[in-house]
Amino acid sequence: MVERAINSMISAARELLGTRGVVEDANDIAPWLTDWRGRYHGEAAAILAPANTAEVAAIVALAGRHRVPLVPQGGNTSMVGGATPPADGSALILSLRRMNTIRKIDPEANIAVVEAGVVLSHLHDAAAVEGRRFPLSLGAKGSATIGGLVSTNAGGTQVLRFGTMRTLVLGLEAVLPDGSIYDGLAALKKDNRGYDLTQLLIGAEGTLGIVTAATLRLVPAVADRAVAWVGVDHPATALKLLRLIEGRAGDAIESFEILPDESLSAVLTHIPGTRAPLAGRHRWHVLIEYVGIDAAESLAELLANDLIEDAVVSASEAQAEAFWRIRDSISDAERATGPAMQHDISVPVDKMPAFMIEGARAIEAAFPGVRASGFGHLGDGNVHFHVRAPAGVDGARWRTDVGEAASRMVHNLVTQAGGSISAEHGIGQMKRDELVRLSPPSRIAALRAIKNALDPLHIMNPGKLI
Repeated sequence: MVERAINSMISAARELLGTRGVVEDANDIAPWLTDWRGRYHGEAAAILAPANTAEVAAIVALAGRHRVPLVPQGGNTSMVGGATPPADGSALILSLRRMNTIRKIDPEANIAVVEAGVVLSHLHDAAAVEGRRFPLSLGAKGSATIGGLVSTNAGGTQVLRFGTMRTLVLGLEAVLPDGSIYDGLAALKKDNRGYDLTQLLIGAEGTLGIVTAATLRLVPAVADRAVAWVGVDHPATALKLLRLIEGRAGDAIESFEILPDESLSAVLTHIPGTRAPLAGRHRWHVLIEYVGIDAAESLAELLANDLIEDAVVSASEAQAEAFWRIRDSISDAERATGPAMQHDISVPVDKMPAFMIEGARAIEAAFPGVRASGFGHLGDGNVHFHVRAPAGVDGARWRTDVGEAASRMVHNLVTQAGGSISAEHGIGQMKRDELVRLSPPSRIAALRAIKNALDPLHIMNPGKLI
């Protein structure tokens, strides 16, 4: 019955989209069946690739008639298996990659209207031509798409000043589960017409509808910037440094990232062409980006204090990019190091330094042989807290025997600290059970009620979030 419905759906989609819009070759489908981390693998008989919003709406309507679930996919960079189809082959992949048009950039209004399949780095380049920028960046900017970033409420390295996608999205266009089109692209500053569907769709991970386009906030291009690499002795010292320079520089500080020495060492070992920014060894490192007039000189003055052990301020744009390359390469470097359990968590900012130290100690004591540490966005209380396996173990067996229990303990510690088990990557399928385990029943009931009301046939990204 399921196979017959899928075949009928594919046949109808082929008539609607043409041969270019339906991919059935197993070799072409294969790269899109596994998540970025290689932990989840699914099956799908076809990839459906509409070219415009009307075609997306028609495909969703077909899916409803045939009762065939759809898994929306952009750059397939999800860290939690959020864009991977089910293993039983019961769903089809709905690719938004053909919808890659930047419909409008208005430098006067500081907005861009872009389709879901636009790659983040392409938007950066297009905005720069107009003397503007889209102030969100992350390591996967060369493949992550706008639709995915909206659907996961992505954060990145500039959240400290500009916030997550939730604050950068001014309007949305989306196809709802019944095949109707929600046109909310108008960038209204005030709109009190009841429930905010745009905000509901942001972070919904494609479970309530398919984002097809977004109106995004732009800001003026950077006139001058400087990036500093700083060595400190402890995360608490790093937070004191942040508070000090925020008091003096305010919004001129756009990014404030922290990483332990072992993360730096992993990058230097596994990422060709990288080099240590400082001459000596330091237990912790901080990456700071300052934007403003005479940026390098101003940043150097801010760092002239006793909190730091050593520091270097970029002398050129190439050096600034080299510093950022180290930060953006940590995930790739740690993946090359060996098996690990990755956690994208947040706690109140003032509690984060203690959590990074005491949480790591607790995990290492409970699971002898593992190494635990965190890196990331200290200024907004969000770090990527990883538990790494001992050398030489079988990755799959270690994740089952040790890793899953370690993850539960990490999430317990986060919850006890009043935090969140997902700060910016979403829930996907990786954290779905943990969300239920650790959330108040009222929250889960509300999430399920919203899902059932908008998607009663459960055809939107099955098995994700809730």
